[in-house]
Amino acid sequence: MEEAEIGQKEQEQRDSDGEYEEEGQEGGAGDIEPGKKRVNMPKKSKYRTRAHVNPMGDLNIPTPLNPDYIDWSLHYPAFFGIEDNRKDQLYANTYKYPITYLKSEEETKQLDHGKVPTIVDIGCGYGGLMFELSKEFPDKMILGMEIRDLVANFVAQKVNTLRINSGYKECLNIGVVKTNTMKTIHNYFRKDSLEKMFICFADPHFKKQNHRRRIVNTTLLSDYAYSLKTGGKIYVITDVKELYDWEVEHLELHPLFERIGNEETEADPCIKFMREGTDEAKKVIRNEGSMWYAIYRKRDTATEGEKIDRELEPFFTF
Repeated sequence: MEEAEIGQKEQEQRDSDGEYEEEGQEGGAGDIEPGKKRVNMPKKSKYRTRAHVNPMGDLNIPTPLNPDYIDWSLHYPAFFGIEDNRKDQLYANTYKYPITYLKSEEETKQLDHGKVPTIVDIGCGYGGLMFELSKEFPDKMILGMEIRDLVANFVAQKVNTLRINSGYKECLNIGVVKTNTMKTIHNYFRKDSLEKMFICFADPHFKKQNHRRRIVNTTLLSDYAYSLKTGGKIYVITDVKELYDWEVEHLELHPLFERIGNEETEADPCIKFMREGTDEAKKVIRNEGSMWYAIYRKRDTATEGEKIDRELEPFFTF
C-alpha cells in the first residue's frame, strides 16, 4: 500500500480528537473566564504512527511552487495582524488540515513577503523542541517540517490548543507543515533566509544501502547552506554514535560550514532544549542513554569568498 494511502486511512480512524469544550465540562481548566472556550489537549496516544517514512518514496504531498507562493499568515495569523487566529482554523498540509497553495504570480502580489520563518525544525516530530524555542524566541517565526501525516496533525492541534487556552498569548510563532524536506526545502525557504536549522534524532538508516536517505549528506548540506543566512547555524543531535560521526564527518568536509567551539556550544540555550525538551531526548534520559550534539555555522562567503571557492572546486569535482 502506498505511504499516502496509509496516512489517509490512519487519519480517518483517529480524526475525532481535540474538540472544543466550554468551561465547566470535563477536561476544562480551573480558572477560565466565563464564556471563554477551552480546548482539550490532543492525546499523543491517538497520533502514534510508524517511526519512519521512506523519504525516497512518492508521497504525493502538495508543495508550493516556490517560497513566494506561500501565505504564511495561515500559520502565523498574529504576525500579520489577524486577531481572531483565523477563527482557529488549522493548516498543516495534511489530509485533515489541507493547504491550497497559490497558483498564479498575480496572487502572490497580495502577500506580505517580508515576514517569513527564520527557524526550522526538520523532522519536528511531536514538536517538543519548537515549544521550547517559542518561549526563547517569541519574535521569530518557527516552522516544523514533518513527513508523517498524523504527527503533523498532532502538532497543529497542540499549537492551536495552547493558543486558545492562553487567550492567544502563547505559541503564536509556531507553524507546522507536512512535507518531505529532502525534496522540498527550496520550495519553502528563499536563499539566505534562515537563522537556525535543527536536525534532532534523525532516522539513522543503519543499512549501508539506505545511507542516501539520511537527512545529512553532501547534497542536502549544500541545500541547507543555500537557505541559511551567513552566520546561520545548523544544530544536530542524536543518540546514535555512528550517525553522529557521519553527520560531523559530512559537515566538517563541507566548505560552507565551520564548527562552533565547545564553549560557545555549551553556552547556547538551544542545546539545553535539544537535550531536554524533545520527546526523543526525554526517552534517552529515561533509559540513561547518551546523546551527541554539535553546532555548525555557515561561513561568510563575502569575506572568505576566494578561499571557499578554492575549497569548493575539488569538493564538487567527481
